[in-house]
Amino acid sequence: MTTIRRFCCNDLLRFASVNFDHLTETFNMSFYMTYLARWPDYFHVAEAPGNRVMGYIMGKVEGQGESWHGHVTAVTVAPEYRRQQLAKKLMNLLEDISDKIDKGYFVDLFVRASNTPAIKMYEKLGYVIYRRVLRYYSGEEDGLDMRKALSRDVEKKSIVPLKRPITPDELEYD
Repeated sequence: MTTIRRFCCNDLLRFASVNFDHLTETFNMSFYMTYLARWPDYFHVAEAPGNRVMGYIMGKVEGQGESWHGHVTAVTVAPEYRRQQLAKKLMNLLEDISDKIDKGYFVDLFVRASNTPAIKMYEKLGYVIYRRVLRYYSGEEDGLDMRKALSRDVEKKSIVPLKRPITPDELEYD
């Protein structure tokens, strides 16, 4: 049975094996600690029996006005636990927090343009490609900014795709 719970400091010492996937973005410890301290509601871990880390999701809430939104910084599932809809459960949890608690207009995430399986999964979850960000990853690979409107965005304005790609320096950071 899978347990999904809030991430805690001890998990930082136990989740390295989940990050081995070459498509998973990894960060330094202070980055993870900042998310854990600032946005604890957006940081969850999935555990298998025996307390083995199966996957995690890390995000935040940011923006202002109609750009107020939840952001998925990372979601990853260890290879041996994939195809069990674990990423879907983690994404739904972050979406619910963004929608019901923080009253965001949308949830967004960035994904490598070459990561077709992830893009298809996000599309199945209701995300659309909002815009392409040229050379987003390490200044080489394009990223796709994908969004899903939440209940506050009644007219779905937040997910109307941009007509042209942008560069990383055009991104709005909060």
